[in-house]
Amino acid sequence: MTAAPADLLIDRPAIADGAALWRIAKDSKTLDVNSSYSYLLWCRDFAGTSAVARGADGEPVGFLTGYVRPDRPGTLLVWQVAVDSAHRGLGIAAALLEGLAARLTAERGITEVETTISPGNTASERLFTSFAARHEAEVSREVLFPADLFPDGPHDPEVLYRIGPLTDFTAH
Repeated sequence: MTAAPADLLIDRPAIADGAALWRIAKDSKTLDVNSSYSYLLWCRDFAGTSAVARGADGEPVGFLTGYVRPDRPGTLLVWQVAVDSAHRGLGIAAALLEGLAARLTAERGITEVETTISPGNTASERLFTSFAARHEAEVSREVLFPADLFPDGPHDPEVLYRIGPLTDFTAH
């Protein structure tokens, strides 16, 4: 993992960060972009299970949105991860994932991380398989949502990555 910048702060998002998260997602050109309203709601209702990376000026340069699955309270589902184009390649996505997983392991006792990745998204594949390797966790993969379930036009299938059990975060 590339070391993230020393002046990077991994924090909980605030409602005021919603517009920046929406912009970063939109500018990523890879994420399914939700409405700007949904990012505001996410920053209000799921701040405790999400993270924002702030640069030296305090402004968001990346984010990770997630939630603890209601039917699997030991599982963090990572919804979206994005880093501003000017800050990519600095280890920020990995720092967001490590920081949030460590926080939720301590606060909520999570033991597993899930995410979905479209085939060919090598950056996300590397992020999550590297995370699993650092924590000596197994990775299972299965198609969660086949392409034909998406009603809004062509969409790649979404492959579920299940990572766990997670090892102690104090050693990493």
